[in-house]
Amino acid sequence: MGTLTEETPFWERPLGTLDDAEWEALCDGCGQCCLIKLEDADTGAIYDTDVACTLLDVCTARCSDYSNRKAKVPDCQQMTRENAGTLPWLPATCAYRLRAEGKPLPEWHYLVCGDREAVVRAGISVAGRVISEDEVDAIEDHVCIEGFDAIRVDDGDGDGA
Repeated sequence: MGTLTEETPFWERPLGTLDDAEWEALCDGCGQCCLIKLEDADTGAIYDTDVACTLLDVCTARCSDYSNRKAKVPDCQQMTRENAGTLPWLPATCAYRLRAEGKPLPEWHYLVCGDREAVVRAGISVAGRVISEDEVDAIEDHVCIEGFDAIRVDDGDGDGA
């Protein structure tokens, strides 16, 4: 990223120098931060699921009520310049995380390539690959652990669970 000049694209500048519109524009719209995560109470390990927040449009990976999301989903984690580099559950591809770590945006990021659909083609977007929490009974059945398939074991009480 080299020396900063007046011609340096905003997405290459330090986060503290961005205005609110530039900050918001960093988001690639992948929707990964809107997936529900589960934390192991014993180990603190965080597990991804294929379950999205009720407000995420699962076809487009866009929040259906972005401006009111905190009121409708109180535990929605708002990305800030201060927390972008501190949230371990953010994907390694997240522009906020990358820039907080002083790393460049990936080639598929729309600010770099000029194509909003590149995030989908790169396999980063959750669009069309997740379900809404409104459609889920047992979120534990939706934990994503690479190399493992979740199965429900009958506990013998006759309810099939």
